[in-house]
Amino acid sequence: MTEAAVAGETAPAPPAQKDVWRKGRKPPLSARVRALGALPRRLLWQRLVYRLKRPYYRSPLYGIFLPRIESATPLCLPPDPWPGEAERGRALVDLRFTFAGQTLENPRPLWSPEQASKAWLEELHSFSWLRDLRACNGDPARRQARALTTEWMEKHRTWSSPAWDPLVIGRRLSHWLGQYDFFAASAEIDFRQKLLESAARQAAHLSSVLPAGLTGADLIVALRGLAIAGACLPDGQPWLKQALALLSRELTQQVLADGGHCERSPGRHLAVLRDLVDIKATLHAAGAPLPDELQLAIEGMGPTLRLLQHGDGGLALFNGSTAEEGFKVDMVLRRADARRRPRTSAPQTGFQRMQAGRTLVLLDSGSPAPPGLDMAAHAGTLSFEMSVGRERMIVNCGAPAGQTGSDALRQALRVTAAHSTLTLAETNSSLLSGGRAFWQTGLVARAENVLCRRNEEEGATLLETQHDGYAERLGALHRRMLYLAASGDDLRGEDRVEPSGADPFDRPLDFTVRFHLHPNVQAALVQTGDAVLLRLPKAGGWRLRCSGAAIALEDSVYFGDTQPRRSQQVVLRGRCGRDGARVKWALQREAVRDKPAGKR
Repeated sequence: MTEAAVAGETAPAPPAQKDVWRKGRKPPLSARVRALGALPRRLLWQRLVYRLKRPYYRSPLYGIFLPRIESATPLCLPPDPWPGEAERGRALVDLRFTFAGQTLENPRPLWSPEQASKAWLEELHSFSWLRDLRACNGDPARRQARALTTEWMEKHRTWSSPAWDPLVIGRRLSHWLGQYDFFAASAEIDFRQKLLESAARQAAHLSSVLPAGLTGADLIVALRGLAIAGACLPDGQPWLKQALALLSRELTQQVLADGGHCERSPGRHLAVLRDLVDIKATLHAAGAPLPDELQLAIEGMGPTLRLLQHGDGGLALFNGSTAEEGFKVDMVLRRADARRRPRTSAPQTGFQRMQAGRTLVLLDSGSPAPPGLDMAAHAGTLSFEMSVGRERMIVNCGAPAGQTGSDALRQALRVTAAHSTLTLAETNSSLLSGGRAFWQTGLVARAENVLCRRNEEEGATLLETQHDGYAERLGALHRRMLYLAASGDDLRGEDRVEPSGADPFDRPLDFTVRFHLHPNVQAALVQTGDAVLLRLPKAGGWRLRCSGAAIALEDSVYFGDTQPRRSQQVVLRGRCGRDGARVKWALQREAVRDKPAGKR
């Protein structure tokens, strides 16, 4: 991979997705139509109704029915302990806006510059950057917050997109009221009245359109905004009641029995838990009762979030997640009062955790999220990550942070080849679909049947897994076994490709098993070419060897942090015969040799 690719000038180039169907047949319908047909009918109807009503929202008539309040003081305020970034705040004071990987200095017109991306505009209109201004802790930042808010209220009194999109409104209401003490409490009464009146009009609109075709974590964000507005604004009780009713319904569907979130993304799991903690804190501040579903969801999601943490406290890079900073994850867990030990498995969500000694292995052992909830889904079924102590060794490539990166880049990082698992015929185990934002389609076809059996004995753990993501297109099954010894110094694996039916393969199929390495890992082929030596800065050396495939070392890219970084990957390549193929590999710690006597 080139240095330009790592710098973000071009998309990283793992092997391209191929829509390969068994015996060369094309899919009966286009990928987009298939993905659209798989969406729940209720969800399609909600999105269609919201789209058809947009001309009415834009009309002057609609604004007449939105409420007007004269109060200058909220009933209560939600606590907002989440940290901002002072450096970004100082840049905002100088009118330098960096959102979604794009920096614009003193843009004109501010709220709709032509060169801005959709993600940049959504971030700007969400006012999430108020936290960054608060982190500056000074009058210039406070005055800038008031000036920008005043300008926004003057220009966006009536509906427009994306300023009044439901997800953006939900975020803006949360940030306006969450940062009220910082930028509004000491302001002139006229500013405070206008702020609360604008917030009430937005909350009334949000109440009338929800769920507006939103699903998963996005719907929770919008409900958080409506709940906070309902608790804090005069006459907002109906909004609070509606938000809590919708929230209770959603939580019974979105939070699975093992405490995992239905989108199967560690990053979105963290975001949902943080939103729920914010709603709980707001209800306490308002003296409102706490729904049972909310408390149960928080209690269940905490231990599952711990399951998805690496030794450094950050998150595993499954399904569009970034590593996150460990202290921020721990802060959410503390506020959620999640004191229980991490789960070792989440069978409904589809994740496994193997831990022995200082070694930790996390495995994606579940089917991708269902239609309508799969926008974050990657084709990484049966991929795994490994860390030793606080150092990551085997990783997935990850995803651009937040909304950073082009659609092409995000798609490139969703392919199977960007994950530490087996790729067959350079084809994705789940068929990806970009789709337009309105339809929100993530996958066309997916690994429907993913099996996992876990055995533990005397401190050692064995996982036996299988998925059928290649069955329809290539007539093949992928089986993976992982064994972690009780000492934690020996991880062994076996990847098998087998025919999914009674007939053997009618043509050879190439396969590739990838182990993407963290950028801090130094890797080198041994002189004999049959193994790779891996060295971590503090966790010593490890040797990766295999049988049944040729081993090589190639370039890769890592998007776990805020910026992409160059890395390497160990690649095992081979070809399936008529009955399939079997690759055995072992990753073992190198013994520390004693220094000869008399030498230092």
